[in-house]
Amino acid sequence: MASAREALHGVFGFSGFRGMQEPVVARVLSGLSTLAVMPTGAGKSLTYQLPATMLDGTCIVISPLIALMHDQLRAATANGIRAATLTSADADREETIERFRAGDLDLLYVAPERASQDHFRRLLESARVSLFAIDEAHCVSEWGHDFRPDYRLLRPLMDAFPHVPRLALTATADAHTRADILVQLGIAEDGLVVAGFDRPNIRYAIRPRDSLLRQLQALLDEEPGPGIVYAPTRAQVERIAEKLDSGSRPVLPYHAGLDPAVRAANQAAFVASENMVIVATVAFGMGIDKPDVRFVAHAGLPKSIEAYYQETGRAGRDGDPAVALMLWGADDFARARQRLSEVERARLPGERARIDALAALAETAQCRRRVLLKHFGEDPPQACGNCDNCLDPPESADATEAARKLLSAVYRTGQSYGFGHIQKVLTGVADERVTQRGHDSLSVFGIVGEGEAALLRPLARALQARGALVQTEHGGLALGGDAREILRGEAIVPLVLPPKREKRRARSDAANPVGDPLFDALRALRRELAQEAGVPPYVVFHDATLREMAAGRPASLGELGRIGGVGARKLEAYGDAFLAVIRQH
Repeated sequence: MASAREALHGVFGFSGFRGMQEPVVARVLSGLSTLAVMPTGAGKSLTYQLPATMLDGTCIVISPLIALMHDQLRAATANGIRAATLTSADADREETIERFRAGDLDLLYVAPERASQDHFRRLLESARVSLFAIDEAHCVSEWGHDFRPDYRLLRPLMDAFPHVPRLALTATADAHTRADILVQLGIAEDGLVVAGFDRPNIRYAIRPRDSLLRQLQALLDEEPGPGIVYAPTRAQVERIAEKLDSGSRPVLPYHAGLDPAVRAANQAAFVASENMVIVATVAFGMGIDKPDVRFVAHAGLPKSIEAYYQETGRAGRDGDPAVALMLWGADDFARARQRLSEVERARLPGERARIDALAALAETAQCRRRVLLKHFGEDPPQACGNCDNCLDPPESADATEAARKLLSAVYRTGQSYGFGHIQKVLTGVADERVTQRGHDSLSVFGIVGEGEAALLRPLARALQARGALVQTEHGGLALGGDAREILRGEAIVPLVLPPKREKRRARSDAANPVGDPLFDALRALRRELAQEAGVPPYVVFHDATLREMAAGRPASLGELGRIGGVGARKLEAYGDAFLAVIRQH
């Protein structure tokens, strides 16, 4: 490991390992197969890239998306690592195969569809393989949230090379999925390394959706860096991208229905930007290794807590502060529960549990991070100090009695009317529709006073989230879930009260919090060098590295080489240019 620490500084410019990187690297260098569960942003790629520079042979990296491979290829090459991709999008395939056979590659990236083919196994037999690295390993499990059948065909390939260790990597796998990954990839149970799921630099916030564009605009006004807004449909992507007032920063759409050239251009612009916002469907981001995303917003409900964790994990991968905002509505849960009717019987309990887990996260008055981490089997502290509920604790109330009135009104009116009609019945509004149907003569007519009336809308939303109220196919409300237990007094209904008014935070500048002009000058130089090299700015240096330069003001190449993130290759390529700017200040 002494040699590994030397290589860590020489190749990547880091003085030490982070989190669980060191034990994973130690296992790989010892030839032990490993499943490493590490949060996004914890430096998973380093756990195979570093050994690849030290081991004799080529590390085969199996990755699900071409865009992700090309991103990682750029970053590895910038650090002086000999790397290549072998995909349908590469024009230099023959050259790559020759380099591989000649032993001139540290890393070779391939998709699972190619890796599972017989011709690829024969190619591997013609050279020396040092390691199999399986990225996004949860794709191998039917229990995972992103199952890819081709991942199931990887074990026969690896079994043909029994002396080559395997390193499976994922950020999102619960206990059941982890056990399945071990079996499917042929890794022993004692090969599991779990680094934990906490992303302390992300501030989680979850709010009811009441004015989507206004709420998103407030986020853009507060957070000046690059951001992703996830919308459930293509139409919503287009509408949000068009309506958001970007000021001086671009806001562009991304979804599968766009012309491929436009989609590719929008993605490339986002990857290269320092302040752009992209509005996208959830497939966006999985193939992008952009570390400086400052916020991720969900304009609707994610598929599951696992999906939410993975999507929010695209923010703050550089370790700097980031925000994850989810805006949800009762109709999101209504649609999610309606989709349960299309699920196979065997998968139904699991899918229902996923919706319930999301409802618990959305409706809790406790620490969001605690609820999130407990879902993944951890035992976190009661409070994190960096989520909306910790920073601004909400009021809560026992709304059981009001819930019984609301559910009773739904039942007595025939379980076919929407919330607006039920609200009128409960508050005693005898309009034409109410009187025509005789609902003004029901025992529930007018039983909700002025104090309770303000709770009805958030209460209906909460009951739909937990499944006690469900939508009919015509948009009415009907009883579901534990509604009858609530009516019989056998279940309680806690309610998080909506804030009187959302507090606006002052616009932050996480990139340059002290307003140092040297930092801005270093950023401008980075932008120029990145444009010349045809790479995103973060491939040259991360903001954290530039901040350390601005604070330390190194006067020589030797001093600059001790800055975190300045490896030997980058010191040689960029050192003199950055020192020149530092001297000017």
